[in-house]
Amino acid sequence: MITDTATGGAAAAKEPSKNEGIKEASHYLRGTILEGLADASTGAVSEEDSQLLKFHGTYLQDDRDLRAERRKQKLDKAYIFMVRVRVPGGVCTPKQWLEIDRIADRYANGTIKLSTRQAFQLHGILKGNLKNSIKEVNEALLCTLAACGDVNRNVMCNPNPHLSAIHAETLDYALKLTQHLSPRTPAYHEIWLDKERVAGGDTGGGDDDSSPDKVEPIYGKHYLPRKFKIGIAIPPSNDVDIFSQDLGFIAIAENGKLVGFNVAVGGGMGMSHGNKATYPRLGDVMGFCTPEQMVDVAEKVVTVQRDYGDRSERKHARLKYTIQDRGLLWFRSEVEKRLGYKLATARTYTFDGNGDRYGWVEGGDGRHHLTLFIEGGRLRGKQKNGLREIANIHDGDFRLTANQNIIIAAVSAEKRPQIEKLLKEYDLDQTYSSVTGLRRGGMACVALPTCGLALAESERNLPLLVTELEKVIREAGLQEQEIHIRSSGCPNGCARPYLGEIGVVGKVPGKYNLYLGAAHDGSRLNKLYKDVLTNEQIVAELTPILRRYAVERNPDEYFGDFVIRAGYVKAVTSGAVDFHD
Repeated sequence: MITDTATGGAAAAKEPSKNEGIKEASHYLRGTILEGLADASTGAVSEEDSQLLKFHGTYLQDDRDLRAERRKQKLDKAYIFMVRVRVPGGVCTPKQWLEIDRIADRYANGTIKLSTRQAFQLHGILKGNLKNSIKEVNEALLCTLAACGDVNRNVMCNPNPHLSAIHAETLDYALKLTQHLSPRTPAYHEIWLDKERVAGGDTGGGDDDSSPDKVEPIYGKHYLPRKFKIGIAIPPSNDVDIFSQDLGFIAIAENGKLVGFNVAVGGGMGMSHGNKATYPRLGDVMGFCTPEQMVDVAEKVVTVQRDYGDRSERKHARLKYTIQDRGLLWFRSEVEKRLGYKLATARTYTFDGNGDRYGWVEGGDGRHHLTLFIEGGRLRGKQKNGLREIANIHDGDFRLTANQNIIIAAVSAEKRPQIEKLLKEYDLDQTYSSVTGLRRGGMACVALPTCGLALAESERNLPLLVTELEKVIREAGLQEQEIHIRSSGCPNGCARPYLGEIGVVGKVPGKYNLYLGAAHDGSRLNKLYKDVLTNEQIVAELTPILRRYAVERNPDEYFGDFVIRAGYVKAVTSGAVDFHD
């Protein structure tokens, strides 16, 4: 049985899940990873090491497009690895961009996937190239540690520097949270960096000691019961979908100065088909903290979940279930007890949307920022080459958005003409100006062929679905209307489909559940409208609704609000209570 401080209250009385046993025996995330990497007889690693590798930022996968043929030939699966690169707040330098581009070409499949959590994903890496890939990511002063696994993952932050004078200050807190909540085990350095410390300060470290409090003072020997996600939003933009986070901080400014953060807890997207005990949930605002208290509040929220989260049933292990089961008042009281002070009353704020603002804008400092639309977040071919050329001359930085897009940020007046020339040469200037609002509002997870959880296509399917829907959109005169459509290949919801005004979730190969009615600002979940539909059936279902929306909508009424007013679905007020009704 688990015996350290990570067991937690009532959760300790139950038999722990298999993953808890893997962490127990891992010697702080070491396992037999080094031995597995050295085994040339297979392109895979053991099941136990596969779970531990997630903490190091990599997933074992296989190319599912090749499964059937390889099975016929009595060959093993075509094993590959995905490496996720943590980019706190989504900000990277041109030099770092060039290094990710180079690593993608040298070790991966030549593409870069921009994740929905402002991270880079590199797909198709062979086991023999895994160590060099991760080592060279660190040499670029980026990191893969805690990009996955039962720990706090990449801290998201509003990436739009033109929206607020407090952006730089808020981004700094994202970096502080990342550093403070990183695992401290030296296993990462031993395995991937030959014990070399890397500049940048957020890659962990610590003494190899049997005492959990010494090696992992926040996480303990067993880390968290499940993954943990943090985001920071700067109103009026909710592009990070703050209420989908386990822990969300909503920046509050007065007279142009950051005075603190509203604290929201208990969000999460994942569920399982046919299991009403699982559901997406939006976070609850439980109070307000000052900037100086922010890191302390985050730590205490994490430790409460560490001690009380469900370690026996992983489908019930996220913070949203801890809060739903025990209540927000209990949770706040437990956090405040550990803080030694009370949270203040939440301040007022307003969100106006959760999408990106495309095109050029000028910031208060005279620098220019351009947001590009990247369909499905996948960079390849001409677009990828064009961004490489821009990175070679850019004197600002790049921002990965939470909607899988890119901001070429802080462009000087001198560099803008050169960048505009490259945008035109590589057709990047057309990415946002010539596509419909529906396509611009799209998000998709990877799904097939690499994700082992995928039940249906997502990234490869959504553009096809949108193309068919655009025929109706243009006919109805809605081509400029922003409508958020989000697709996931399974109900785990990596693309946050339950916050899409149109949500498309894989059910079986080639068929999807269709959800409607989320709020345009990310404050309301959608609801199941029809299930097990093909693309053609989805188009048939949406066509009359879109046509009616074009004619009957109120001024400034978003699609998600219209489908509720028109009676297609009921408004969801709580994921736990009425999402499945």
